[in-house]
Amino acid sequence: MPRLVTLAAAQTDSVEDGDLRTIGESAHAILDEAGRQEVRLLTFGELFLAPFFANRLEENFDRFFMQDTHEVLLALREKARRHGIALVLPFAERANDGYFNSAFVYAEDGREVGRYRKTHIPAYFPTEGTGGTGSFEKFYFAPGGKLETYAVAGTRIGVQICNDRLYPEASRALALKGAELIVMPIAFSTYADPAQRTSIWEVPLRARAYENGLYVLACNRVGTEGPRHHLGRSMIVDPRGMIAAEAGTAAPQLLTAQVDLDAVSAARKKFPWWRDRRPDLYGPLVASD
Repeated sequence: MPRLVTLAAAQTDSVEDGDLRTIGESAHAILDEAGRQEVRLLTFGELFLAPFFANRLEENFDRFFMQDTHEVLLALREKARRHGIALVLPFAERANDGYFNSAFVYAEDGREVGRYRKTHIPAYFPTEGTGGTGSFEKFYFAPGGKLETYAVAGTRIGVQICNDRLYPEASRALALKGAELIVMPIAFSTYADPAQRTSIWEVPLRARAYENGLYVLACNRVGTEGPRHHLGRSMIVDPRGMIAAEAGTAAPQLLTAQVDLDAVSAARKKFPWWRDRRPDLYGPLVASD
């Protein structure tokens, strides 16, 4: 009997003013619609509750961060619980031990089953041209220290946030820990080279899915935020590396697709990386020197 589950990526607008009340109301409406569509696992995009402030240097950044007990987070958790939706909820986390680019993982019954903190923190120099703002995440976020998997929605998932997706070693580690799906909250913009950025968007998403024989649920922002243009194109990729569903480039969208989790084991039988891999040769990947 197929293991069917409906996945969803909540592709939200760029935001200028960071009005948390408005953003929160929109997120509740998305969860209500997901409930009507019988979604069982949903993710929002990276840092969707705030403007993407990491594209600039701003000393007064505390206002973008939340403690894990913030009422907005708790309310979204409760709304997802009412609809029986497992939820990946990204947020800028202010914790006792630092500031993190994080995502809660909630099971369908509202239990917190994990909290992922982005492990690969980027910094890019600004470039000339419209949208070439660069990224200054290293000024704002400490890196997380764990790659874990979580049991939700009848499967086991891992989480990678935006830049994490470019590191195949981390995706493979999650697959080896039993992940059948990797959830990827993202805030991907075209910077100053829209042709190249648009072309490469799907490459790591499809590669991570294909090389590990698992689903990828990637959720991006869409629209213009100051000089920054978010591409959209949230995507669900199947274990063969094929695009199962893709959102547009112009508007917010609740992207959904019903998938069969048994496709994971089928793909891994056809491409048995777990059998043929040679970890005895991969020592340089993790050698400290």
